[in-house]
Amino acid sequence: MKRWLGLDLGHVRIGVALSDPLGLTAQPLEVLRSAGTQKDLMAIGELVNRHEVTQVIVGLPFNMDGTESSTTQKVREFTGKLAGRLNIPVFFVDERLTSKQAERLMIEGGASRESRREKIDKVAAALLLQSALDGASLIPVERP
Repeated sequence: MKRWLGLDLGHVRIGVALSDPLGLTAQPLEVLRSAGTQKDLMAIGELVNRHEVTQVIVGLPFNMDGTESSTTQKVREFTGKLAGRLNIPVFFVDERLTSKQAERLMIEGGASRESRREKIDKVAAALLLQSALDGASLIPVERP
């Protein structure tokens, strides 16, 4: 079984997506409201255990020119802590434009503004997870 969890980390919300058991397709799972680093790490750990996840993919937000921002560093720090708590591999994948792509897909699907606000993070997580499943370059996360 190849079950992967995808995370789109934000300041307020964490979008979560899950692959099918064969690791072929990604589906939006849920949106977690950020409750502080320790609680967020525990919530993600519970999801990993509940869904028997074998690998975690985290979107790494680069600027459009490929440079890193202060947000990139915050995502790296949080993900390093996450990797230190999990006994499975954790990888980054470039997430440039996934939120914009998610919003465009939702608009094309007729989703209301309210619905988009509630779901965009988990749809973005599914897009970045699908890119990883499709063979996008994965960057290993170093454990602290």
